Amino acid sequence: MRFLTAGESHGPKLTVIIEGIPSNMALTSDMINKEMFKRQGGYGRGRRMQIEKDTVVITSGVRHGVTLGSPITIEVNNDDHKHWLKIMGVEVTEDMTPDRRKITKPRPGHADLIGGMKYRHRDLRNVLERSSARETAARVAVGAVCKVLLNALGIEIYSRVIEIGGARDTGNYNLSEIKSKNDQNDVRCIDVKVAQKMRDKIDEAKSNGDSIGGEVQVIAEGVPAGLGSYVHYDRKLDGKIAQSVISINAFKAVSFGVGNDMKHLPGSKVQDPIGYDSAIGFNRISNNLGGFEGGMTNGMPIIVNAVMKPIPTLYKPLQSVDIVTKEVYQASIERSDSCAVPAASVVCEHAVAFELTKEILNEFQSNDLNQLKENIARHNQFILEY
Repeated sequence: MRFLTAGESHGPKLTVIIEGIPSNMALTSDMINKEMFKRQGGYGRGRRMQIEKDTVVITSGVRHGVTLGSPITIEVNNDDHKHWLKIMGVEVTEDMTPDRRKITKPRPGHADLIGGMKYRHRDLRNVLERSSARETAARVAVGAVCKVLLNALGIEIYSRVIEIGGARDTGNYNLSEIKSKNDQNDVRCIDVKVAQKMRDKIDEAKSNGDSIGGEVQVIAEGVPAGLGSYVHYDRKLDGKIAQSVISINAFKAVSFGVGNDMKHLPGSKVQDPIGYDSAIGFNRISNNLGGFEGGMTNGMPIIVNAVMKPIPTLYKPLQSVDIVTKEVYQASIERSDSCAVPAASVVCEHAVAFELTKEILNEFQSNDLNQLKENIARHNQFILEY
């Protein structure tokens, strides 16, 4: 299974092609749009999310609400493009004199400068349009398709925010609480008192012309044991998930289970003791390792923690240097959010959903959804009887 995305932030649309989804799976635009809507929300978002509708159009791979097994194409229109026709036009026009908003002042923390160097661009808009987090809308669309498949297999995945700007939710919740309460407010934090502290932190950053980051958590239940492999570095599933999460704009750290707290704990408080029950087979008495051992799933819920840095576009810009004149300036300002951690938790959830789906389809090669279910059922029975 694989996917490609294409499109610029202020271009006409984002396009996604997904290859490898089995046939005979129910899929509609509404199923995807439900997940797209989650990405648009969250306290601290900017005006762009008020402009864009982010509803998808499926143009291939689905007929009468059922997947065909052929590549699925999904398009997301950029409604804001109508204001950028001269700036982002594809064709050469006679009148190229209007303001094209050429950017020569790279923004610290962005891909602007090094991207311009690598691709030999003298207008840094050519870099920032593609490196923009707008591309994550396409990745959520991919993950939404994957979540439909995962749900059909009895696998549930959800995300929450556990910290923004030092305001941290330290509650010890069971899985049913996390599942039912992760979407209860606009910062996606379960503890409502901590949620208000998070809003206060966001407001403070915004009033200072600054931005703020935080930490999110993704949990997946019902994942079969034995996905991934210990035999080679690039087959370890936790490594694949970590790479996918780090590839999301502004994400800088990934951990599993109890995460960074491991560095403070002795081994006896980190490793998960093994138990056995004839009804469920081998199990782990705790889940400090977040569902992974040796790069493989062990049947426990997968727990992924990820840290997002503050968005580098600031309304109180940092120093930059013009690539043409080499003079010192304040970096240019693009419309941005003061905090995107709640929305980023949704993106992270869908990135993990893709990696889990990809691994399942690699492990249990199937062209048809029912065939896939049968293959997984046989595998789970073997694990139970081991």
